[in-house]
Amino acid sequence: MKITVIGLGYLGATHAVAMAKIGHQVIGLETNEEKLDSLRSGKAGFYEPGLDEALVEQLAAGRLTFQSKHDENTASAELHFICVGTPQNKGSDSANTSYLFSAVRDLAPILHKDALVVGKSTVPVGTAALLTEELNKLVDFDAQLAWNPEFLREGTALEDSLKPDRLVVGVNSQFAEAKLREVFASMISSGVPFIVTDIPTAELVKSAANAFLATKISFINSMAEIAEVSGANASALAEAIGYDERIGNKFLRNGVGFGGGCLPKDIRALTARAEELGVGQAVSYLKEIDQVNLRRRVRVIALLKSELGELSGKKVLVLGAAFKPDSDDIRDSPALDIALLAKKAGAEVIVHDPVSLPGVRSKHPELICVEDLHEAFSGVDAVVLATEWKQYRELDAKSIADTVSNRLVIDGRNVLNVKAWQQAGFKVLALGRTIEGN
Repeated sequence: MKITVIGLGYLGATHAVAMAKIGHQVIGLETNEEKLDSLRSGKAGFYEPGLDEALVEQLAAGRLTFQSKHDENTASAELHFICVGTPQNKGSDSANTSYLFSAVRDLAPILHKDALVVGKSTVPVGTAALLTEELNKLVDFDAQLAWNPEFLREGTALEDSLKPDRLVVGVNSQFAEAKLREVFASMISSGVPFIVTDIPTAELVKSAANAFLATKISFINSMAEIAEVSGANASALAEAIGYDERIGNKFLRNGVGFGGGCLPKDIRALTARAEELGVGQAVSYLKEIDQVNLRRRVRVIALLKSELGELSGKKVLVLGAAFKPDSDDIRDSPALDIALLAKKAGAEVIVHDPVSLPGVRSKHPELICVEDLHEAFSGVDAVVLATEWKQYRELDAKSIADTVSNRLVIDGRNVLNVKAWQQAGFKVLALGRTIEGN
């Protein structure tokens, strides 16, 4: 099938490559010429394991091309995926859907009546109806629009695109359902569940999923707050309740909380949309979920101050800047926020991250970025593990013990081998539990 993918950011670029890999002829559209040049050269422009290699492969196979504007080439496509961003509005919790409406307006002049428009962006419920209304003002036929939310996880996005745990499609016609069954035929035949809903449900499902995951993370972090003042161990608590199959152990590890470009903005946007619909009380708990998450970052600074006193003149090393490992995404990153909070408190802050330092340097020149991991430890008064990269989990504490000025490490992700670090002479602190032997 000949398809277009409109918007080639994280979602769009990954989706375009995945659709080409399963055999479709894909035209990617992007207005940013610099991004287009990068994609044409085989570089996605962000860190995602395996994506650049797959991009090069599909470019060479001729199944994937890129352009900046619609033309007769895109006019002959049977299906148009819209993958533009919906960032949080400045000064508001609501989602900015203006890029979606721009994409629809640009698409309308070349859209034909037998083509299907499919939204993949995360949107406030009700957006698709407004987009359909806008599209029908611009064409002389009844435009067909459906919704197919994405469930990508940064770090495994390409695999998630090729082998999703489910496909959800919101449709209002048999035509739309048939087109989507055709484009995803290989996945459906391999056993991927294909869930057909109305369009509002499909719009809501991604926000609901992210709200649930955020709730689960902040739940265990709220238990960590209780554990810290009662002597309980939140990590052991999570293990114990995680054996209950109704609860499960995924997303149940306490630490510095969640971040990135999805969970924080999506729970805020869901709250804002519920308030617009007059049912804000239904998700009022999400505001506290957000606050629990932000308090975990502040808690790290409190631990630093409890051990070092005032942070002015102290050197603090933050291990990690990306919001999660195997990603260079620093949007709403707990790790980066901790570094900035320590800097605001007067500390000299050194940051190390395997892939995201260019973005940190660009946006936060006040932080000292060090690329060599062992060099980063030189003369620091405290180490904060804030992103659980493999190289941090497996770090030989003895190899850096004589490099630091003060042997203090705060495990913000509860992943370190505590005994190994203690044997190297470090005092180890962790969120949500008291560690013996310090």
